[in-house]
Amino acid sequence: MTADLQGKRVAILAADGVERVELEQPREALNRAGAQTEVLSIHDGEIKARENDLDEAGTFTVDGLVADASVGDYDALLLPGGTVNPDQLRVDKDAVSFVRDFVESGKPVAAICHGPWTLIEAGVAAGRTLTSFPSIRTDLRNAGADVVDQDVVVDKNLITSRSPEDLPAFSDAIVSQLAGTPTKEEKKS
Repeated sequence: MTADLQGKRVAILAADGVERVELEQPREALNRAGAQTEVLSIHDGEIKARENDLDEAGTFTVDGLVADASVGDYDALLLPGGTVNPDQLRVDKDAVSFVRDFVESGKPVAAICHGPWTLIEAGVAAGRTLTSFPSIRTDLRNAGADVVDQDVVVDKNLITSRSPEDLPAFSDAIVSQLAGTPTKEEKKS
């Protein structure tokens, strides 16, 4: 994956319970490509990470509060999963508004695993082709999304993936979208 993302800023919106690898691996790919990443949350300090939703997996330092963030300050948004993380985000009015405004801006928004729960709450899933962890696919369908079972799906500015096993394809799609280069999925269409 070769891309020059110098000068690009990516917001990573997460809360306690975030699945560690789903934040860490895409962030590393973005940083390697030259982007600057910032962790936004609903509280300051640190957020607690999990591994497989069950085991404690350290913490991430919060760079800023989503309540104080502006879509105009960022070029893309990453929504990692874990079940607890997006469950907290989808009940926070600032987080939901930020996600809605980001999707409506047309800038890339990437959500993996349970991350699309926040897309549902923001009211931006209807009419979009998305994928997710199997347990929330009914929620996506009920919200009006066309749900498919693929490692990564790019529908305009929305990038979705199923699980940590799909992280290489997901990370590649995020970097490609932000760089303005088509992914292999987009080249097929």
